[in-house]
Amino acid sequence: MHDWIETLAALQRRGEPCVLVTLVEEQGSTPREAGAKLLVTAERSYHSIGGGHLELRAMQIARDLLASGTRTPLLERFSLGASLGQCCGGVTLLLFEPLGRPRAEVAVFGAGHVGRALVPLLAGLPCRVRWIDSRVAEFPAQLPSGVERVVSEEPVDEVDELPPGCYCIVMTHDHQLDLELAERILRRGDFAYFGLIGSRTKRARFEHRLRERGLAAESIARMRCPLGLPEVRGKLPLEIAIAVAGEVIATYGAGQDRQEQ
Repeated sequence: MHDWIETLAALQRRGEPCVLVTLVEEQGSTPREAGAKLLVTAERSYHSIGGGHLELRAMQIARDLLASGTRTPLLERFSLGASLGQCCGGVTLLLFEPLGRPRAEVAVFGAGHVGRALVPLLAGLPCRVRWIDSRVAEFPAQLPSGVERVVSEEPVDEVDELPPGCYCIVMTHDHQLDLELAERILRRGDFAYFGLIGSRTKRARFEHRLRERGLAAESIARMRCPLGLPEVRGKLPLEIAIAVAGEVIATYGAGQDRQEQ
């Protein structure tokens, strides 16, 4: 009876957002009784409210809620007839409760000193990290939980594989690669945050070259360079990493505040 509680506790320990779907009311013939539970994450589902098209539809609604980042519960009534592909003929009322803070999707390009200091900080936050570099030897042997290592000979092509709303952080060993990444990220445009490591001089140089490549000024203005909270000073890799992580927190925290207003 209480297996769903154990599953929910395990998801919360992992920091994995989910939607708890509860069958709160039944009328007529329904596949499960009131109180049945279904837990839905972005990739999996656990337990059941009866299977069939009703459960598939409930999973779709739950994943739409997860993708939107909302934390507002939703109540939906379903008639179990032909329109839903069910033959029970009854009516059921489902409660959808989003639980857990949505995790930010972060892409870190570069496994140098600052990248190696930054990624463990991000892994300790509600983030899922793709860590991208062409140099396999630069990655540590053990990666923190929630971090995916991507070894790619063409890191710029990895930009196309990122989900919408991603947090993009560019800090590679090669200025030309930084420029190519900046252009691809800005042209795509659907990021939540884009930070590029470097000085104001580097920014001015990149702005000029990006304009030459046809990017609009308002697009280039979205690039954070220098990146990181200016209040956090220092040039050590860990100091820079703390400033960058702080800016990521401030960015997704502002988005969460807007959703809750």
